[in-house]
Amino acid sequence: MDTSKKTIIVFSGDFDRVMAAFIIANGAAAMGDDVTMFFTFWGLNALRKPEKVRVKEKKSALQAMFGKMMPRGPGKMGLSKMNFAGMGAPLMKKVMKDQNVMSLDELMASAREQGVKLVACTMTLDVMGFKKEELIDGLEYAGVAAYLGEADEANVNLFI
Repeated sequence: MDTSKKTIIVFSGDFDRVMAAFIIANGAAAMGDDVTMFFTFWGLNALRKPEKVRVKEKKSALQAMFGKMMPRGPGKMGLSKMNFAGMGAPLMKKVMKDQNVMSLDELMASAREQGVKLVACTMTLDVMGFKKEELIDGLEYAGVAAYLGEADEANVNLFI
């Protein structure tokens, strides 16, 4: 077990939960820890590009529906509680800005600058029908076995 290694599974696509994951990842990286964030199922929405991306490979009707129904990127995600018909996230962003808290985009950029490894789950990509070109650049792609290998070496494993 490596006491300087942390892993985080980002399963949730809720703005506040993804914020928490990136706050923890940034804190651990700032302390010199190696951090791996494994994005799966709804958590993949945080890694989606905000604009619609035309893909070469045809998607099934269900996969196309997933893509249309789910938020494109962190800017479109709602809160897990008190979402107020979609107004919760904008209100939270305003309060955070007023309190000089880094935005989710800034936290994501900071994590990347600090070497936090962002891994997209390949099985979830297949299930949801997402293509690599629909996700932000600079990601790694792996399955659950690769994540478990990282988690076996870490002293902290979080599921968010």
